[in-house]
Amino acid sequence: DIIRTDIPTYLLAPELTFHPKKGPVSKVEFFGAYNGYLSSSWDNGDYDTSYDFGFLQVGAIGKIRGTKTDFKVLVNPRPSSERNYMQNFFADAYLINSSIPHHKVVVGYSRNQIGKEGGSSSFILPFIMRSQISRNFGSTRALGVRLIGNYDLIDYNFAFNSSDRYFRDWFAGPEFTGWVDFKPLGKTDGRYGKLIIGGGLNAGKNHTDYTVGSLYLGYKYKKLWTSFEYGIADGYNGSYVVDKKATGFYGTIGYKIHPRLQIIGRFDQFDPNRDISGDLRREYTAGINYFIKGQALRLILNYIFCQNQNTEDSHRFLIGTQILL
Repeated sequence: DIIRTDIPTYLLAPELTFHPKKGPVSKVEFFGAYNGYLSSSWDNGDYDTSYDFGFLQVGAIGKIRGTKTDFKVLVNPRPSSERNYMQNFFADAYLINSSIPHHKVVVGYSRNQIGKEGGSSSFILPFIMRSQISRNFGSTRALGVRLIGNYDLIDYNFAFNSSDRYFRDWFAGPEFTGWVDFKPLGKTDGRYGKLIIGGGLNAGKNHTDYTVGSLYLGYKYKKLWTSFEYGIADGYNGSYVVDKKATGFYGTIGYKIHPRLQIIGRFDQFDPNRDISGDLRREYTAGINYFIKGQALRLILNYIFCQNQNTEDSHRFLIGTQILL
C-alpha cells in the first residue's frame, strides 16, 4: 500500500527497472505518466464540455556506472497546438551530480524554481490546475546549471540559465533563479509538524528585462496541510514574455479524512496589470483527491468558481484521472 502523496511513486517500478551488467549505465528505470480530465464549464447561459490532458509523458531515470551522477529524460509524445513538435518534445533532460555533501549539481534542461508551486512536479499537485501565479510566472523549464543544497534547517536552489523557453531561441539572454526555504522545525523529527518559510527571485532578459519575486509559507501537521504564496512581477517570463506589472497570491488548505481521501480548498487571486484597475481575477476551488495507490493511481474532482472583474463569472467542474506507471 502507498501512503505518501508528497512524492511521485510508480506502479510498475520493479518491472521497469533494469541493472545492466555492462555499459555506461548501471541502473535505469523507465516510467510513463498520464493525467487527463473531463471539463464542464458554463457562463452567461453557455455550457461547454471538453476532455483535456494535464500531461502524457514517458521517461527514464538512471545512474551512470562508477560515478555519483544520475540522469533523467522525460518527453512529451503528444503534440502541442502552441508550439512545433520538437519545441514541446523535451520536458526534462539533465544530469545530477552528488559529489558535494548535502548538494546536487544539475546540468541540462530542467524545471525552473519560479515560486514554490511553480517549481513543483506536476505529478504531485493537489489540484488539476496550478494557481494563477504559477501558471503565469512559473511552471517552466530552462537550460542551464543549478546548485541544490539540502540541510536540516535550510534548503536552497540557485540556477543560472538561458532565458529561452521551449527552444524558441538559441540564447535569448541570461537568467538567474534563486529560492531559499527555511525549516524552523527541521530538527524536531516531525513532532510539531513541518514548517517552511521560503522566498525567491527570478530575473533575466529575454528581449526585455523581467523580475519576479515570491514569498511562501507552508505548514503540515499529521492530516492537515496548508500553503500560502505571494508573487509580484515587473515583467515575467512564463510560457511567453510579458512586460506587464502583475501580482497575485493564493491560500490552500487540505485535510486527509482517510489516508486515501483528501479534501482541499483554495482561494486564488491574480492582477495581470497593476497599472490598470478593475481587472482582478479570482478563483475559488474546492476539491477531492482519492488516492487508490498514492499519486500512482489517483482520482480527482475539482469545482472552480471564476470571478473576474472585467468579464462574466463562470463555473467549472473537472473530473480527472492520474496514472504513473
